[in-house]
Amino acid sequence: MIFETPPFWMWIVGFLLVLGPLVTMHELGHYVVGRIFGVRADSFSVGFGRELAGFTDRRGTRWKLSALPLGGYVQFAGDMNPASQPSPEWLALPPEEREQTFQAKPLWQRTLIVLAGPVTNFLIAIMILAAFNFAYGKEFTAPLVEQVVAGSAADQAGIEAGDRIVALDGTAIESFEQVARYVSLYPGQRVVVAYERDGGVHRVPVTLGSLTQRDRFGNEYRFGRLGIGAYERRTVPVGPIESVALAVSQTGEIVRTMITGIWQIVTGMRPVDELGGPLKIAKFSAEQLSLGPLSFVSFVALISINLAFINLLPIPALDGGHLAFYAAEAVRRRPASLRSQEWAFRTGIAFVLALMLFVTINDIVSLPIFGG
Repeated sequence: MIFETPPFWMWIVGFLLVLGPLVTMHELGHYVVGRIFGVRADSFSVGFGRELAGFTDRRGTRWKLSALPLGGYVQFAGDMNPASQPSPEWLALPPEEREQTFQAKPLWQRTLIVLAGPVTNFLIAIMILAAFNFAYGKEFTAPLVEQVVAGSAADQAGIEAGDRIVALDGTAIESFEQVARYVSLYPGQRVVVAYERDGGVHRVPVTLGSLTQRDRFGNEYRFGRLGIGAYERRTVPVGPIESVALAVSQTGEIVRTMITGIWQIVTGMRPVDELGGPLKIAKFSAEQLSLGPLSFVSFVALISINLAFINLLPIPALDGGHLAFYAAEAVRRRPASLRSQEWAFRTGIAFVLALMLFVTINDIVSLPIFGG
């Protein structure tokens, strides 16, 4: 059933169905690679807070279901401080126990263990997108201009019907879908359009138009607009190998879109209220859930890519922060001091909490009850 306005219970269900499994799978990625390298896990929790049920396996890992089903975590043996660095407690462990801890492993193994979480999220998204590609094919339209909207950015730049778009800001263009995706990211901004006409290639700077649209749920989106139309789109079937390759390309395109969006918010090109937090995720989860399983699964893929990307940011307390310290350790041939790492991770945690508070307030202000 499709809801005009999803009820609040669907916000909760959608949120749990999106973030719960994705965060748990993220942690499972850490766990599996850790086990491959012989790191003992003290506990693996689905959810946070008080344990509701669980069991201890033969390796000594406590598997548990906790009260707050908002994800999960894995606690590796010896992981006694935020920076996951050797401590007096770790040094006091018997040698055979110490060898099974995270800190005892060489740098390259620790790097792969940390990297496994975000990679798992990327793989989940790629599998979902590949399944859609294989089942439904891909849309492909040659980047030929069929019509130009009078008075549009393209019209003012002298682009004509019959021209072929070959590049945007130096990025090669192979399909009209690429044109649409690229242009949509830059409302009101200037891009350099390269087009082919009569065997010659022409380059012209174009200030894109801006189009604001609302979806059926009232969410507002702002797009860039070039003002050209293409020939009728066609769907091309793809095989299993090509569907995976296409999914990898689509994942990369989504990551590039995220980077562009963040940069535009930081530089003031886009309003800061476009940043979303847990409430917006819950809202969008409910909306996509109300549209049916295919829309919801597509949204899960998008959020999985978001989780991977955010976790790879070089912010202490996130996976990317650990990886940044490991990169520095590889260059310096020795780790940073425990004190400096602890201070960095405390600062990182404070930054993440402050950001979460900001985006949550942003979410609340955007709710209809507050006129958003």
